[in-house]
Amino acid sequence: MSEPADIYSDVVEELSSVLIGNEAVVEHLMISLLSRGHVLLEGVPGVAKTMIANLFARAIGLEYNRIQMTPDLLPADITGTYVYREGTGEFELQRGPIFSNVVVADEINRATPKTQSALLEAMQEQAVTIRGDTLSLSNPFIVIATQNPIDMKGTYELPEAQRDRFQLKLTVDILERDDELRLVNRFDSQPDLGTEDVSTVVSAEDVFSAREVVSDVFVHKSVKQYMLDIIEATREHSDVEYGGSSRATLAFLDACKAGAAVRGREYVIPDDVKNLAEPVLTHRIQPSTDADLSGVTSGDIIEEILEETSLPSDSVDAEASLYEPTAEEAISDSQSE
Repeated sequence: MSEPADIYSDVVEELSSVLIGNEAVVEHLMISLLSRGHVLLEGVPGVAKTMIANLFARAIGLEYNRIQMTPDLLPADITGTYVYREGTGEFELQRGPIFSNVVVADEINRATPKTQSALLEAMQEQAVTIRGDTLSLSNPFIVIATQNPIDMKGTYELPEAQRDRFQLKLTVDILERDDELRLVNRFDSQPDLGTEDVSTVVSAEDVFSAREVVSDVFVHKSVKQYMLDIIEATREHSDVEYGGSSRATLAFLDACKAGAAVRGREYVIPDDVKNLAEPVLTHRIQPSTDADLSGVTSGDIIEEILEETSLPSDSVDAEASLYEPTAEEAISDSQSE
């Protein structure tokens, strides 16, 4: 089993034994994992942000570590350090929790900027440097950071460079009433339900194979232009201080390819671009001071941009087959790479 759609379907089905709602969050986590990205989860306390990450790692059979970010946490507490052993008279490497497949940085904005920066190299290079030695991290590797948007006491806002390292920013909302009723009924009958009730249904090898499938997903030149139109609009919008970077463009492309693959397609359509625009861009654009004072959010700006940006086709309901590669396009696209 190496098809992204099959992997995603099996993971969702397995998680449904414990998790209620938040299927979109799980889908985006899968998209980010298959496109080698990282995820920032935002939500009020108690909406199962950490639980979702733990369940996701368990279903895929990946090693999981959780780091509780606090103001007194040091960079070495994340990366590790060399410890002197009296018995041998030598320094021994003590690896930190960053050496794992799925690393959850819980309440990342509670750590100081110095400690937050310890994640930068790991997220970008999939390696860390300890006393001059560069050490490779696990593969696959994904950082899932959580933050609380309502409690600002003792927190340090993530700087732009740190936010830009996250491919996607997702919001975990409070459940709808019907879903919350299902949650109450489930835990009323199974109060001890937890992560141990989720089985591994996917292997790391499946993830590697699915990534190869994602890399081969075709993106029509008109869809690429549509994507670039959206990115350019974030840079030129009157309510934006600064827009998406080139890193944002590449993250957008990779996410769209993975999103198409997870939905069982070998090519990207405009709807993939529209669906992923907000999670890819919302944390990367900074509203101007005037817009901020007026209550205009980055989400509002992205929504406006999507409404005003012309689709690649004259018809919103254009046939998806228009974006499949012809034999000539497939050859041309591979040669241009």
